[in-house]
Amino acid sequence: MAKALRVLAWTMGIACVAIGLEHVLLGNLALPGEEHAGATIDSWGRFMGAVFAGYGAAWLWAVRQAPIPARAVRWLAGVFLLGGIGRLLSLAATGWPGAFQAVLAALELGLPPVYFWLADADERRLAA
Repeated sequence: MAKALRVLAWTMGIACVAIGLEHVLLGNLALPGEEHAGATIDSWGRFMGAVFAGYGAAWLWAVRQAPIPARAVRWLAGVFLLGGIGRLLSLAATGWPGAFQAVLAALELGLPPVYFWLADADERRLAA
């Protein structure tokens, strides 16, 4: 289970940094169907891209610790879950997003329980 945690944490960190940098560099072009959304959305998206890249960097920091700190994993997974809850609120307020956004919501709601379950796997491995 410790190996699964390590692989998932590395994958999460790299993916979030890459996605965040894509939004910083491409702005509205990184949003499917929203390339003409305007300057306000472009500015917001680039800012949030930087925040998301920082979130990914936090995952990369956590996975490089020995052992991977369960507390950090739980906090980071909780933030990811909060993003999924935000998508549910958006769904309730404005309706269904594009298909890709729905897939992202499923990941944001489905992965956190896995991280919560695996959070202390590396600490337990070292203690054994």
